Amino acid sequence: MASIYSSALQAAHEAASAQHYQPGALFVVATPIGNLADITLRALHVLHLADTIACEDTRHTQALLRAYGIDKNSAQLLAVHQHNEAEAAEQVIARLHQGQRVAYASDAGTPAISDPGARLVAAVRAARLPVVPLPGASSVTAALSVAGIGEEGAQAGQFVFVGFLPSKAGERATAVAALAHEARAVVLLEAPHRIEALAAALAVLGERPLTIGRELTKQFEEIATVSAAAFGAWLDGAPNRSRGEFVLVLHPAAVAVEAGAELRVLQLLLAELPLKSAVKLAAEITGASRNVLYDAALAMKKDSA
Repeated sequence: MASIYSSALQAAHEAASAQHYQPGALFVVATPIGNLADITLRALHVLHLADTIACEDTRHTQALLRAYGIDKNSAQLLAVHQHNEAEAAEQVIARLHQGQRVAYASDAGTPAISDPGARLVAAVRAARLPVVPLPGASSVTAALSVAGIGEEGAQAGQFVFVGFLPSKAGERATAVAALAHEARAVVLLEAPHRIEALAAALAVLGERPLTIGRELTKQFEEIATVSAAAFGAWLDGAPNRSRGEFVLVLHPAAVAVEAGAELRVLQLLLAELPLKSAVKLAAEITGASRNVLYDAALAMKKDSA
């Protein structure tokens, strides 16, 4: 049975084959984050051309390739994931020295961005072998493109990518406190089983705008902007809202202070004062949210215990 993307694969060869694809090079290939139609023509051509496809999950990538009508046997697929990346990089380098073209694809999106791939790329570059990026789908840029952060604050349009916050409550509260006065937008990622805990942690940021991207590019995609304090209520607003993968854009703080200054002040005061007094004084000195500082103080006390 012919793939519905057969015509796309043919178009990919016609559009991309004129470029030289150097043997002995690693091609870092972005793949769709949910919608299979988001593959690029050059990605299709390179995946078809590659002698080896290194991938986060061989079963997932094999299914992806078959959807596009690309046939690769099991010997052409090489597992390279977070648990074996350093060792598997040696196998990739060996194949590159043999003159193979090797493509690397993580399960979704652009490799090495909160996905495996960074260690592989570093190892290949250290071996003085070429690495070629094939840009494409990215949940980070997709969320930023609809957040509308370009008009906010002195550092309009700037952002910092944080990814997943710590899973432990105390460490997560400390991380949120550090973001309380970030002058740039902050991009966060979260899995469905931890999204409610993240919403609770972000609530201390009050009216700070938060753009939510849930299941981006997929059939049940949702995009909304609410206050950080209202994020939990938004999740509770529909039965399925806690399901799926999340990308969040925390909009820039209205007033920026030196990054981390409030935490340094709080830490110094905690060494000399009771917790509540230290929090009250730190809030007055820095202008930071008392709730944010209180959660951070509890986390500091817990970590030092």
